[in-house]
Amino acid sequence: MDEIEVVVAHSERATLRVGDVFLKVDTDQARIDAEVEAMALVPVPTPEVLWRKPPVLALAALPGATLGRLGGPSTGSPAAWAAAGAAIRTLHDAPLPPRLGRAGRSTAALAAELDEECAALVAHGILPADLVARNRQVAEAAFRPWTPAFTHGDLQIEHVFVDGDEVTGIIDWSEAGRGDPLYDLATFTLGHEEHLDDVIAGYGTGIDVDLEVIHAWWSMRSLLVVRWLSEHGFDPFLPGCEVDVLRSRM
Repeated sequence: MDEIEVVVAHSERATLRVGDVFLKVDTDQARIDAEVEAMALVPVPTPEVLWRKPPVLALAALPGATLGRLGGPSTGSPAAWAAAGAAIRTLHDAPLPPRLGRAGRSTAALAAELDEECAALVAHGILPADLVARNRQVAEAAFRPWTPAFTHGDLQIEHVFVDGDEVTGIIDWSEAGRGDPLYDLATFTLGHEEHLDDVIAGYGTGIDVDLEVIHAWWSMRSLLVVRWLSEHGFDPFLPGCEVDVLRSRM
């Protein structure tokens, strides 16, 4: 019998791997519904849905491996990173979905959330005030008009699988919907700035890729998740992770 591998687990959801099957257990049925709906719409490869029995979604494993992980060494050739950029562009060029995604939050709502989180990080002594203030300043560049695209909404490096120089699939679509395309590019390259040029080369022209905005999203995403990660059994202070991303903006 195959062993059970715990891929990720916290109080809201868990993902287990049993052989070639991933079992996603989620307390929020709406997230599962959103994930299945998005995978049916996107023009990029996704895992096969094997079955659904709330609160569990069973997905087939994808061939290949990810290009690395946050806080770890990156793998894959420049061509593989460019292929990931091309796949992201294919997604962003797709017809807009009906749902508003995580990357589509209004500027006012996002700014209010960011200011609240920055205050909490300082008040609880989680991060130094100067580090928070500097990255809050950098994050300001993300607050600008943008043209909505079909976005993944949580495009971490661990969510894109490649085999050689070919993208074999993208996973975890529960945050997908209309949003800022540069949020996806920033999330995918978070902590792996050295591959940003490769990703942009594959992504191509036609959508304005403003590096200042990508840097802004790096700062904002890191500020928004540090406290949550610390409270849910993850360590954003590990080398190469979110706190190092924030320090790099100093």
